[in-house]
Amino acid sequence: MVIATKPEQKVKIGATKLLIDNQWVESISGKRFETINPATGEVICDVAEADAADVDRAVAAARKAFARGSEWREMSATRRGELLYKLADLIEANKEELARLETLDNGKPIQESLNSDLPLVIGCYRYYAGWADKIQGKTIPIQGNYFCYTRHEPVGVVGQIIPWNFPLLMQAWKLAPALAAGNTVVLKTAEQTPLSALRVGELILEAGFPPGVVNILSGFGPTAGAAIARHMDIDKVAFTGSTEVGKLIMEAAAKSNLKRVTLELGGKSPNIIFADADIDQAVEGAHNALFFNQGQCCCAGSRVFVEADFYDEFVAKTVARAKKRIVGDPFDLNTGQGPQVSQEQFDRVMGYVELGMRDGANLLCGGKPVGDKGYFIQPTVFEVEDEMTIAREEIFGPVMSIMKFNNIDELIDRANDSIYGLAAAVWTKDINKAQTIANNVRAGTVWVNCYDVFDAAAPFGGFKQSGMGRELGEYGLQQYTEVKTITVKL
Repeated sequence: MVIATKPEQKVKIGATKLLIDNQWVESISGKRFETINPATGEVICDVAEADAADVDRAVAAARKAFARGSEWREMSATRRGELLYKLADLIEANKEELARLETLDNGKPIQESLNSDLPLVIGCYRYYAGWADKIQGKTIPIQGNYFCYTRHEPVGVVGQIIPWNFPLLMQAWKLAPALAAGNTVVLKTAEQTPLSALRVGELILEAGFPPGVVNILSGFGPTAGAAIARHMDIDKVAFTGSTEVGKLIMEAAAKSNLKRVTLELGGKSPNIIFADADIDQAVEGAHNALFFNQGQCCCAGSRVFVEADFYDEFVAKTVARAKKRIVGDPFDLNTGQGPQVSQEQFDRVMGYVELGMRDGANLLCGGKPVGDKGYFIQPTVFEVEDEMTIAREEIFGPVMSIMKFNNIDELIDRANDSIYGLAAAVWTKDINKAQTIANNVRAGTVWVNCYDVFDAAAPFGGFKQSGMGRELGEYGLQQYTEVKTITVKL
């Protein structure tokens, strides 16, 4: 492991108030809260803290913007697409500023913010901009002298709650399809990372979206988030985050007005390495699948299953690769791993490391904090048994668990022995093995000889307790429309 150090670059801070009805306003309570630089533990600034009263105000603005006869409802689908294209252009014009803001508030390396996250953000807005005027129904032949057809209409006012691990990207995944379909939105940022989402709010105003179409609130889950989930005048809620919180949101939605719900939740994804794989490709692929974004990925390849004949060589090379990972200042271009997002997350990950050692897992490298400030953790690799807690629960940090397998049938059963089903991967030169895994592992996404390949056109979501519904692609767009059947007597 190498420690990278470099003075932090200056970053411009944009809006810190709430965006409601195209106005920047303080919260009704007047409360504000601090957002922390995870690389230093120091306060960046404070932002307005929304609670239920502010949610009410934002929902009222969104409902007015969605009302019959409003500018947004009367706007052509083509014009909606043009606004999304304009927003994408503005984000691209400000991408370096947004990348620095993301790195400052989240802690991810600047090279990832700039070269991974921002291109995907821009691509997502442009993809759905192209869809805006292509949302179509069908004509359906039915019995009798009737003309039957369907319309795909917007759901209405949508509440969206995004996580802290990819703030800009998750905002794009939520806003772009909802707006392309003609909905209005009340979006709550993660309390750990509000700044980049608020800056996008400034660009939304610059792009020319009508008042009330997009409302952005910074606040906490038990107050603002819960108010969105139970609000009687919100027609749908979309959430990305933990399975535990997803269950609470689904319960609140059911107990209120039975609003539509889509959930993208946790994972404990199996990453399967066969002995016939390209070893260097598999080692590097498994390394990135787990340690990317400090291990703070819902689809991280955190359960690494390695075929017995390949096991010792893979483990040795994986440990050597982890020890070479550069941990340090996220603004240094050489840094591969920054800090965990918060003190809470740091403590959670270190707690799992300690639990793994108590349970008898074999610590191969890492397992300790890095430096005397910020929330840095060494890249950590364990040999584990399937029943150990760190092999079953989502850690959401730079902790890899490696297990040995002997045959494909045993492997599939073990890979599926999880409450989660978000993603999986297989590394092999045998197409039959690859297809067997892809067809039998219960996961929403399966990568073959690759990992974390994302495109706005490819749907993403989970089986089992990893969620419900899909984001991205045409499938993601369908989550933001209601299908209406119209039958005309001829």
